[in-house]
Amino acid sequence: MSNPIRFALRGLACAAAIALSGAVFAHGDVTPQAVDTSGLKALGETWKAENPYRGDQAAIKVGNSAFAQNCARCHGIDAISGGIAPDLRLLDRDCASQADDRKKACHAEIDEYYATTVRKGRVRNGAVYMPPFEGILQQEAVWAIKAYLETRRAD
Repeated sequence: MSNPIRFALRGLACAAAIALSGAVFAHGDVTPQAVDTSGLKALGETWKAENPYRGDQAAIKVGNSAFAQNCARCHGIDAISGGIAPDLRLLDRDCASQADDRKKACHAEIDEYYATTVRKGRVRNGAVYMPPFEGILQQEAVWAIKAYLETRRAD
């Protein structure tokens, strides 16, 4: 192979490497951030089965901040996903159209799925799709984020 072609291929390879490296660092600092839940009712050590902060304005405010600091990197600013991770505005949209008892059961099922996912993370075929936050985010922070997400439902 001649020098000009070899030089062009190396240049192309370098350009591709630089372009793709942005995807690696796109999430910035993924170190979990502390969440101040001191203004919320303490929930204790035992995890609640359902969101005890549903509709609580103080929890929604805390959840908004906590989401921005810990979740938006993957799930999008204001929970509007950019495609890298699930759009959490859709998490419990099917519950909204249910009648009272069915709505309560639907919320309970989604709450359990949500809390388990946040606590344990998600791994598929050995690849981490979501890191576990158990032991990092306290129960109050996790449920405050869920209360915030419920205000962001997409139609």
